[in-house]
Amino acid sequence: MRASPAVSASVPVVLTALVGTAGTDVSSDWYRRLDTPRWQPPGPVFGIAWTALYALMAVAGARAGRSGRGFRRAYAANLALNAAWPWVFFRAHRPPLAAAEAALLATSTADLARRAWSVDRTAGALLLPYAGWTAFATALSTEIARRNRA
Repeated sequence: MRASPAVSASVPVVLTALVGTAGTDVSSDWYRRLDTPRWQPPGPVFGIAWTALYALMAVAGARAGRSGRGFRRAYAANLALNAAWPWVFFRAHRPPLAAAEAALLATSTADLARRAWSVDRTAGALLLPYAGWTAFATALSTEIARRNRA
């Protein structure tokens, strides 16, 4: 019995969210001592944004995932990068490495949106907010790394 496209796309997204959440620790002394830019959104914005983005990712994945292995491999790689960032930043305390990882994630997300667009324009459009958010996250991660070099 084969899983539906919605289940095949949603389960990995939910697992990614759970792994990322487990790696996130905004209450640590280390995080609280960081010098962050004024343009960093308030904490609750991140949870709201990621919830919406994960929902869009699951729908886009279900729509475009039927297109073949190339998209599914790119989707899986993107989710792995997504899940890794909190662990690099919050747990390993490596802002420069997290900034580089965020840039890889943003690049992967742009590629994923391109791949989705080529097979299902709606799926590609659904990934555009994710591409924008990961580009913003790259800028934010880079600025935090710059401000906290020591």
